[in-house]
Amino acid sequence: MPEPHPAVPDGFVALPRAGGEFFVVNGPIYLRQQGELLQFGFRVDARHCNPMRICHGGMMASFCDMLLPLTVHRKSAEVGRRFLPTISLQLDYLAPSPLGAWVQGEAQVLRVTRALVFAQGLVTADGVPAARCSGVMKIGPPFGDDLPG
Repeated sequence: MPEPHPAVPDGFVALPRAGGEFFVVNGPIYLRQQGELLQFGFRVDARHCNPMRICHGGMMASFCDMLLPLTVHRKSAEVGRRFLPTISLQLDYLAPSPLGAWVQGEAQVLRVTRALVFAQGLVTADGVPAARCSGVMKIGPPFGDDLPG
């Protein structure tokens, strides 16, 4: 039986589980948008952990790889709802995210060119900086409303 999770912080709502099995298996991913403030988060579950009961680096990288394009979709009118395959993703792991921690990230769009988007973000675990990320994404074709962009 899964361990009970502490409540999701106020204002966060689960993103739809559309867009492929990845969201179904690794989610839910939550969104909080209040004016210009845009945050994404998830609760570290046992399935996200390594043997030390901390969030696996691969899960943190996956979260960052979702944080950046999901932010771009909401903050860049130029890009809108276009597929953003990752060209490059850099991460610095700053601190562990233990089992049960609330992991939350914010990102910013640095630059949009005709073909590329540059973005960066900071992820915290229970308020402690846990990862810093930056990435370059290619601006791809538009996608439909059934994807969680």
